[in-house]
Amino acid sequence: MPEVIFNGPAGRLEGRYQPAADKHAPIAMILHPHPQFGGTMNNKIIYDLFYMFQQRGFTTLRFNFRSIGRSQGDFDHGIGELSDAASALDWVQSLHPESRACWVAGYSFGAWIGMQLLMRRPEIEGFMSIAPQPNTYDFAFLAPCPSSGLIIHGSEDRVAPPTAVQGLVEKLHLQKGILITQKTMEGANHFFQGQEDALIENCSDYLDARLRGELVPEVIKKLK
Repeated sequence: MPEVIFNGPAGRLEGRYQPAADKHAPIAMILHPHPQFGGTMNNKIIYDLFYMFQQRGFTTLRFNFRSIGRSQGDFDHGIGELSDAASALDWVQSLHPESRACWVAGYSFGAWIGMQLLMRRPEIEGFMSIAPQPNTYDFAFLAPCPSSGLIIHGSEDRVAPPTAVQGLVEKLHLQKGILITQKTMEGANHFFQGQEDALIENCSDYLDARLRGELVPEVIKKLK
């Protein structure tokens, strides 16, 4: 798992990167929680998601947003962090120009950034939003959401109440051409304390189903 430093819009960005053996392998980028509340690329959930994708043959990247670890710059309330994510994806794609697709997975603040990146990059064909916070961040930009994905959260989340997440999911369910899979983990809080392994198992099950061609609208299957 090479340590990497690459150029971002506000200076250097620090990451961990694992290339796949297959030059056509899809790319997965993992986005960490809020930089001002202890979020880093070494968060256990981010770390485990990284290996989940890597074990399935993805070229995988996680990195620190600006101001965290050895990443330069100052916290920018999501605007600069979205630019960081776009630069990170550009960097890994420059090393893997023959990669056939991309996924993005984000946790909490990272879920918000990941969904914004999804809107800007048509090559992103799948996403995982873990404990998104529609009560805190505006997700109105998902009009329409261009890709199918997983939204997973806890029934005991006090940071992002289940009713708020449910409202987001219901809006996305109205959109055509995508399939949003929702999973509510009973008893889990925003940090999935004591349930980290179960979280990764749920994410793994979803990813494996997608890799088998499941959990996408029939029209997508026909196109493929």
